[in-house]
Order: sequence, then structure tokens, then C-alpha cells
Amino acid sequence: MRVVSGECKGRPLKAVPGSSTRPTTDKVKESIFNIIGPYFNGGLVLDLFAGSGGLGIEALSRGMDKALFIDREYKAIQTIKQNLEACHFTDRAEVYKNDSERALKAIVKRELCFDLILLDPPYKKQRLVELLEFIGNYNLLTENGYIVCEHAADVTLPDRVNHFERWKFETYGMISVSIYRKTLENWEE
Repeated sequence: MRVVSGECKGRPLKAVPGSSTRPTTDKVKESIFNIIGPYFNGGLVLDLFAGSGGLGIEALSRGMDKALFIDREYKAIQTIKQNLEACHFTDRAEVYKNDSERALKAIVKRELCFDLILLDPPYKKQRLVELLEFIGNYNLLTENGYIVCEHAADVTLPDRVNHFERWKFETYGMISVSIYRKTLENWEE
């Protein structure tokens, strides 16, 4: 596992010890960022089920200004911090040990709005539609932002959730990626 492109291209990343998390493969990571980027001119990213932090770190390497990393597992938090140090991104990141629901409520209180939201929850406990609803209800995505949902290939997400529409959908073996954006009607308001 490594940083695929950008400022830290080729830098190896540690995986979370044990089998509780499955890191996004470099191939899938590269495909995701080629679709939504591949590079950014600043912005704020939320990596909500961060695991090793690989997706959020990739976004920082490709030009995002700052990232929030959230995971509820202590081992994941330690791994994220080690990977951020290895990439010299600690000053551009906030790392919190929290579950997704409580973290989102804290984000709402801080009135944050993200250019990129990365959702890669454990496949057995996915509540992606519920998360998309919450993000839409509290307007946590900028007008031109992206929400990247990684899920099992046998999971079918709706084309529209709240005021988001599925903009891209790709399958890579057992993994699928659904990318949502605000619907065009919302851009015109």
C-alpha cells in the first residue's frame, strides 16, 4: 500500500494491524482519484471510516489543503498518525477516535463543509444511504464537491439520495464505488 500520486507519490503506507479493516487497493484508489481529480487546488476532505488513512492521505498528496480522519478503532488511529507523520502531513490533518454518528454531529456543530467526503464503512455494517441523507440534510458538501462511497459489489445504492445523484459507478471485482454529487437542480438554485 502506497501513495499513488502527487506530493508523496510512492511513499509506503502502513496497514492497520489485524483483520478488522481492509485497505482500499492502490488500483481502486488510483481509479477513484482519476475520476474525481486527479489533482485538487485546495479544499477540505473528510475520511469518515479512515482505517489506515490511505484515501484521505491520497487526497492531501493530490492537493487538498486539510483532512479530517475519523475512525472508532484505536489501532486505526495509531496507524493514521504514523502514516501522516511519514508523509509530513500532520499539520494538515485532524485525527479523531469516534464513531461516524457522533463525529458527524460534531462536524455539524463546527459548521464544516467539505469538498470531498470519503465513505468506506465496514461492508457488513453499511448505512451509506443513511449517511448520504445526513450529509444532505446538514449541507456538509460544497456545491462542486464529491462523495465517494466504497461498498461491496453486491450492494446496490440508489441513483438519487436526498439532493445527491450518483454521478459515476464503477466495479472492481468484489468492490464497487459510487460517486455522488449535488443534483443539477441544486446547482441552479
